[in-house]
Amino acid sequence: MGGSFHLAFGAGYPETGNTNKSALHWDLIAGLGEGSRVTLDGKPFCVDGVFVEMPPEVQWL
Repeated sequence: MGGSFHLAFGAGYPETGNTNKSALHWDLIAGLGEGSRVTLDGKPFCVDGVFVEMPPEVQWL
């Protein structure tokens, strides 16, 4: 949703083509306004709601 970050762990929705099977589905949602920072392995990949350059090992589905 606008201005937020959504990350899901666990079972995916089959109607989206996801084949991940798990006993749970856990959604993590956070607001991404000015001053926000999301890191991956200690390196920023989203700052102030804008994605920065991704490391080569990260692949978007």
